[in-house]
Amino acid sequence: MKLAIAALLAGSAAAFAPAQVGKATTALNAFESELGAQPPLGFFDPLGMLTDADQERFDRLRYVEVKHGRVCQLAFLGQIVTRNGVHLSGDIDYSGHSFDSYPNGLAAVFGDSAIPQAGALQIFAFVGFLELFVMKDSANGAEPGEFPGDFRNGALDFGWDTFDEETKLSKRAIELNNGRAAMMGILGLMVHEKLGEIDMVADLPIIGALQ
Repeated sequence: MKLAIAALLAGSAAAFAPAQVGKATTALNAFESELGAQPPLGFFDPLGMLTDADQERFDRLRYVEVKHGRVCQLAFLGQIVTRNGVHLSGDIDYSGHSFDSYPNGLAAVFGDSAIPQAGALQIFAFVGFLELFVMKDSANGAEPGEFPGDFRNGALDFGWDTFDEETKLSKRAIELNNGRAAMMGILGLMVHEKLGEIDMVADLPIIGALQ
């Protein structure tokens, strides 16, 4: 739990370090005009992760930021959905345990009422498969994407190529902001859930108290 929170904090801090445009350089001001360096914070790198960085280093951090943002958006949405009583129908195993018989949030993975270890291993194996073979800029033999986090892989497009450059930049900026908000949001939910274990239950908007 502590490791997960520390990782999210590091990812959140790096998140505001602005996407690719300039040439490789060791000067920080080379990244101040990058996508993501936008009001109200502008260029924000409190951990100094871009000190003496070149374009390759920056692109790697942006790739990680986009990926973490997407994962956290799904996680936050999952919290809202399941805590409002919406679960998959049927059973999670052959023993007859239904999906809604397990708790929400972190308690579904850690604790006495968590899903069985074999189920958790299947989830991690599936995520590992996606990470290694699918969710990559160069997956399925496709050329590297136009920008870090471009996972179209020569197959999924949804009309992206029909947008002009201004629209593309706008949509990428929106995704960055949503991802950054989701990283902070899911971290907040994780913290509040653990606070409930020490009788500091918070009644949050939309999802209510985290029990």
